[in-house]
Amino acid sequence: MHRIFIPFLFVVLLFSCDSGKKDEGGNKKNEGSNTAVYFEKLDSIKIDYLGNPSVHDIDPKSGTILFMEHRQFTEDIMVANFEGEILDSFSKLGDVPDGYGKLMSTLRILDDNTFLVYGYNGFMTYDFSGKLLNRVKLKKFQLPYFRRDAMGFGMEKSGNRYVYPDQEVPEGISESDTRFYEEMDLMFLLNPESGSREPFIKLPEGSLFRNGKFFYMNAWRPIFTIDDDQMYVVFGAEPVIYVYSLTEPYSLLSSIPFDLDDYRYFRGSIDNSVDHTLMFTSGNILNIKKIDGYFVIAYFPGYSDADKEGESENKTQAENLLYRERMLKKYAKRIAILDAEGHRVIDFVPDGLTPESMLLRNNELWMQEKPDEEVERDYFRLFRLELRVENKNSMD
Repeated sequence: MHRIFIPFLFVVLLFSCDSGKKDEGGNKKNEGSNTAVYFEKLDSIKIDYLGNPSVHDIDPKSGTILFMEHRQFTEDIMVANFEGEILDSFSKLGDVPDGYGKLMSTLRILDDNTFLVYGYNGFMTYDFSGKLLNRVKLKKFQLPYFRRDAMGFGMEKSGNRYVYPDQEVPEGISESDTRFYEEMDLMFLLNPESGSREPFIKLPEGSLFRNGKFFYMNAWRPIFTIDDDQMYVVFGAEPVIYVYSLTEPYSLLSSIPFDLDDYRYFRGSIDNSVDHTLMFTSGNILNIKKIDGYFVIAYFPGYSDADKEGESENKTQAENLLYRERMLKKYAKRIAILDAEGHRVIDFVPDGLTPESMLLRNNELWMQEKPDEEVERDYFRLFRLELRVENKNSMD
């Protein structure tokens, strides 16, 4: 492991960002407080690998990393250590006796020698050499709706179960009916010991998506984090953190609205024929983590009205690709740090890191290095970050 002790970001002062100024880097900051909040890189892991790796899980206790290479017809699982060495690789995809069929979620490390797979063939437990140790069939099978095989996404442990984001469409109600937003289930509890799957969260009353309007596909896709038997959920584009108890009856405890810098998101249409290019142009919350009482939010800010019109113009496929590439640079994904009441502490574009890759394990925050757009690397790197909260006077 490569240890580094250089500050990751500018030191910024803590209070309410709305009344603050911007520094030369465009990061919002506050003046008049004696508290400084900043990120610091503590550790890095460099893994020599040429390809398109998708990191699934990191376990600081065992010093293990699980990542995969997802290709059209193959899917390789690789086990690496914190020294960057790949210890083993194998495939369990498809119609093989000990295969998982297809993935329903990212892989999850269980201990210092085993990991869990939630797949078409059930809950499968393997050791780090690829040997199948246990299989529990699913009591109810449903194709995953929100599946994303990437670092920072997937199921999260709560007691002996796992919280899992998915969508179960209400029977007999289509998306052209506003009752759809009232009745669909969006969060589930998975039990790998019994194979059961229990829905427990719908869109809350008062949500943006319960306003009687219509939205583009997956505009409500939930992202969440768990801390102290509570779940913190953001539904898609809506800038509100909903706080739920993870003990029955899974009550909504509170909601925390928050404000982001130049955040442009779709608020719904009275017409049920919504323009689905909005999934590329609307602002969207990408990830959330809770660390030391602060919320860390990764988000896409969304296009201006003029650039939305440009997205809708008739263009060739090549012109579309060039346009979106230009927009991705213009509207870079950002990170905002919020206090417990939802006030912004800092809002910035992380240098060289992928904002949505935030992964929290054993109270450690990890992020993946952003790929080089010009040169294909024969390695990838992971960084452990620490949120520092210090008295300004002690830093002088």
